[in-house]
Amino acid sequence: MLYSLLRPLVFCMEPEKAHQTTFKWLDTARSLGLTGLLRGNVPDAPVEVMGIRFPNAVGLAAGLDKNGEHIDGLASLGFGFIEIGTITPRPQPGNPQPRLFRLPEVEGIINRMGFNNAGIDALLANVEKAHFKGVLGINIGKNFDTPIEKAADDYLIGLERVYGKASYITVNISSPNTKNLRQLQQVDELGGLLAKLKARQTELTTQHGRYVPLAVKIAPDLDSQQIADIAGLLLDHQLDGVIATNTTLSRVGVEELPHGNEAGGLSGAPVRERSTAVIRELAGHLRGRIPIIGVGGILSGADALEKLDAGASLIQLYSGLIYRGPDLVSECARAVRPRIKQGS
Repeated sequence: MLYSLLRPLVFCMEPEKAHQTTFKWLDTARSLGLTGLLRGNVPDAPVEVMGIRFPNAVGLAAGLDKNGEHIDGLASLGFGFIEIGTITPRPQPGNPQPRLFRLPEVEGIINRMGFNNAGIDALLANVEKAHFKGVLGINIGKNFDTPIEKAADDYLIGLERVYGKASYITVNISSPNTKNLRQLQQVDELGGLLAKLKARQTELTTQHGRYVPLAVKIAPDLDSQQIADIAGLLLDHQLDGVIATNTTLSRVGVEELPHGNEAGGLSGAPVRERSTAVIRELAGHLRGRIPIIGVGGILSGADALEKLDAGASLIQLYSGLIYRGPDLVSECARAVRPRIKQGS
């Protein structure tokens, strides 16, 4: 309710400034014990996925808090889990501004941020300072200037460095804003990368005395053969989870809108149907052997249920928070609770 009053003010700001300002407000509200005014009633609806007990099935997608600077504030909104990143081994500024655009007519967002982040050392320092003890995913990527043939080196650095702090680790091979990154979704490239990551995961399990699940985040812009091939590789290499999906390069339905043809990935309501279709196809191939985390265009409890009906075990929010605010967390958690309790 409160966010609906604040949103006009937020939308008057340039999007990236609004992002930063909103986080300042959230951190201040948390420090004053006022986040209860922002969040709704989030039910306790635990679910076990990837061997992890999640307090509820509604998580925060990567990208909103790249450096893990606002973990405690975000946790106070009732998320069942939080994913931070994408983080790269070395700091990088990302693409030139402006690089974030709202499409309010369709409740969409286009971004070409380009993995702007402060690097792994800064993220780990922020995680260390946070009081949050819940489920924390860390999303890892490659630096923009690392040649694609050396990409595995960056992912292995990320895996090794964050392993001790993460509840699970996501390998982001699907951002459209890092040159050639989506090439890693091709069969030959992906098979080699997964083999190296799983081998190192086994070694790290022994070193740390605990197993940290490994998930892969894929794009919505895949055809049926590509989805089938990726599903096969995930099964062959015994990945622990898959996140579907990232942003889309498609501009169907938004071409004529202001900013509709900006370069970058499109998220929000315009990607909902395609994201759900990918989840449904993936689920058909995986047959419950690897859980799916559904993300893309969730702006209501009904949208969250749609993802579960398509085969997801958990969901994540991102753009929907920009348009609906923190109430969306409780709405989605309440909507999916009956389905979770039935074990679907």
